[in-house]
Amino acid sequence: MKAKDISGQAPGGKRTKLADVLPLKTPYVVQIFPVYACNFKCKYCIFSISKEKRGFISDKALMDLDLYKKCVDDMFEFPEKIKVLRFVGIGEPLLHKDIVEMIYYTVCKGIALKTELLSRLVVSLQGTSKKIYKDVCGADIDMDKFLRNLRYFYEHKKNTEMYLKIVDTALDGEADKEKFFKLFGDICDTIAVEHTVPIHSNIDYTDILLEKKGKVTQFGLPVNELDICSQPFFTMQVNPDGKVVPCYSFEYPGIMGDCNKEKLTDIWNGTEFAKFRRQILERKKNEVCKNCNISKYRSFPEDSLKDDAERLKTYYKDNLK
Repeated sequence: MKAKDISGQAPGGKRTKLADVLPLKTPYVVQIFPVYACNFKCKYCIFSISKEKRGFISDKALMDLDLYKKCVDDMFEFPEKIKVLRFVGIGEPLLHKDIVEMIYYTVCKGIALKTELLSRLVVSLQGTSKKIYKDVCGADIDMDKFLRNLRYFYEHKKNTEMYLKIVDTALDGEADKEKFFKLFGDICDTIAVEHTVPIHSNIDYTDILLEKKGKVTQFGLPVNELDICSQPFFTMQVNPDGKVVPCYSFEYPGIMGDCNKEKLTDIWNGTEFAKFRRQILERKKNEVCKNCNISKYRSFPEDSLKDDAERLKTYYKDNLK
């Protein structure tokens, strides 16, 4: 197998101890959520349930290209380059008709060290056969054509890292896991088996999760109960309607700002974000945060702020009203 197996590791590589670098004037990660739509209905994802059960996601399904360019121009004003600009969210980014122009504009502006979909293409697989794909996500797929397309991209790409991953619940035992590595291990740079974790409150995972449920994170690491969520301190997400949320939760704990009316730099360093971060450090969780499993199942040991909470509070005080 040509690819490096990174199962059980942080997909982005070695992580910095977050507490040592806070506060950040420039976020490490900005997630752009360009499309609230998906052509799959994976049974572990919110697209498997009706829209009215998902709660508020976005006022718009598609991000306007002009709004996106405005956000990129805003990000150019951060004092440092963003480590990773990631096209992701609650939907499939490649469904956006302007996704190529979005990526091109981002790269031309040089605002990020890495732009995922260009510097790094992440392909989430849902099975090793047409039958499994149909069972997991309700989609019919021409597996031979799919493999040919992936191979073509891998053989013709230049500097893009190609990362193929699959969740454990889309595999039918150890033999199927071996088949996964055999099928895809020679047509990507990195490869991994990740774990389905119960991060959507409105989905019943009883018959979905395997025997390791609750014991490992999405990335296969031991679960570490964090009472302080680290995500708002290093990342933010821009939704299709321009609203900015402070984390990867599907039930938003708050709206930090609106890119239609404010600069992204002002939102990141602004009062709403500072208040929210301080509340987290003081362990004053709102109802969304109390019921959220994201930090539990998608965090890393380097993200822990437990031992530094008191010291960090001072950084999120001066600009509070």
